[in-house]
Amino acid sequence: MGLLLDSFWRAAAYCLRPRVIALSIVPLVLMALLAMGLGYFYWDAAVQAMRGLLESSSVLTSLWSWLQGWGLGDVTAVVAPLMVVLAAAPLLVVVSLLAVAILMTPALVALVADRRFPDLERKKGGSFLASVAWSVSSTVLAFIALLVSVPLWLVPPLVLVLPPLIWGWLTYRVMVFDALAEHASKEERQTLLRRHRASLLGIGVLTGYLGAAPSIVWASGVVFAAAFFVLVPLAIWIYTLVFAFSSLWFIHYGLAALDQLRAETAAAQPPAATPMVPPAPDAAPAALEPVQPATGAAALPGPETLPPHGNPAA
Repeated sequence: MGLLLDSFWRAAAYCLRPRVIALSIVPLVLMALLAMGLGYFYWDAAVQAMRGLLESSSVLTSLWSWLQGWGLGDVTAVVAPLMVVLAAAPLLVVVSLLAVAILMTPALVALVADRRFPDLERKKGGSFLASVAWSVSSTVLAFIALLVSVPLWLVPPLVLVLPPLIWGWLTYRVMVFDALAEHASKEERQTLLRRHRASLLGIGVLTGYLGAAPSIVWASGVVFAAAFFVLVPLAIWIYTLVFAFSSLWFIHYGLAALDQLRAETAAAQPPAATPMVPPAPDAAPAALEPVQPATGAAALPGPETLPPHGNPAA
């Protein structure tokens, strides 16, 4: 629980950093550039095609005639551009968010690692292709789980539990992989997923509920057509901030857990034994040399100096 709360407040604090805020504005810039480019080349043709489609329907034609009878003028001239924007907005949003997801996660990992874990070894246990394969496979499993669980949504409490649970599982699978791909090995990542599964799944579910907030703003933009061009970009920006917060939460938690795991592994290893140095081979014995009498020492009497037996000296 301590690691969970610590990573939560750190992620919230990092969202206030200018670099993170700048990254969250990237989708808005991309959306504006795409909209201007597509509008420059295809706006007139798209509006004319949409207007023809609206006027070709017999049901809608009676509706337009009824509205014109109330003095609203040419309604299709107003509705057609709005319908084009409504049709193109999801495509622009998806492209923008995919681009920022690819750009934001590595930048956030580098930001947290440089500031909190500069000495953490980078074992590069996940490549870009492995990340894509992991994300696609996890997404397919999540969609299968959603389809299987649809009949259970008719039970009132489960509709508020099952979708966030499934999306939370998908979020934690994808974001944990991206958070640890640069620093953890494959074995370390599997160990962390197994050891911290409950906490990581809880982060995914909570951030999944947070991701519902931009949907409310998005729906309001669709309902209140006059504020569409203000509310929809606002929804995209909020969603990007939620994405940044979720990614930062997983990054702080994952790297801190990885640092603890490596510390535990290092402490559990026995100390390295001092290598035994073999003794040097015995030196060859030195050649025997005649012992010279010490200088100044009394010389031992030789046989010629001893008195003969029986003739003691007087």
